[in-house]
Amino acid sequence: MSNAKIESYSRALFEIAKAEGNLSVVEDELFRMARAIESNEQLRGILTDSTIPVDRRQQVVEKLLGGKASNTSVQLVSLIVGAGRARDLPAIVDRLVQRASSEQQREVAEVRSAVALSEDQTKRLAEALGKSTGRKLNLKVVVDPSVLGGLVATVGDEVIDDTVRTRLEQLKTRF
Repeated sequence: MSNAKIESYSRALFEIAKAEGNLSVVEDELFRMARAIESNEQLRGILTDSTIPVDRRQQVVEKLLGGKASNTSVQLVSLIVGAGRARDLPAIVDRLVQRASSEQQREVAEVRSAVALSEDQTKRLAEALGKSTGRKLNLKVVVDPSVLGGLVATVGDEVIDDTVRTRLEQLKTRF
């Protein structure tokens, strides 16, 4: 999809979530959903398969998110899937998150961790990353089992890799 269409969809989702009064919740839920679609080939295949009727694909979204996400998020993902744009959902959502962060004068920080972080851990991590980068951040945590241990944080073009794998590689290089 063209950048103009991605921009149009992200702007529309942003305005709807803002009008509903739950922009921060919706952008966080949509971010997690987009990452799930990116990392799950089977889910991505189902949601993007044009041979599966649209209403069936929308039912998959509703079943997957029902009770786990706000009604606004479920409806927005269903709208994108219904429009045949599920393949572009990650790009649309990334633009939405950037727009929401800009409105709060924050920068998006994506953190990959092998395990889910508690609310307290997320808060402390956001503070520590904010201090180390000197920026106000909108922290987005992605559970990524390939990380194995530690964290990988991406803030703009800056990558902070504090994973077990990287530490082992550094030790291996020293020897």
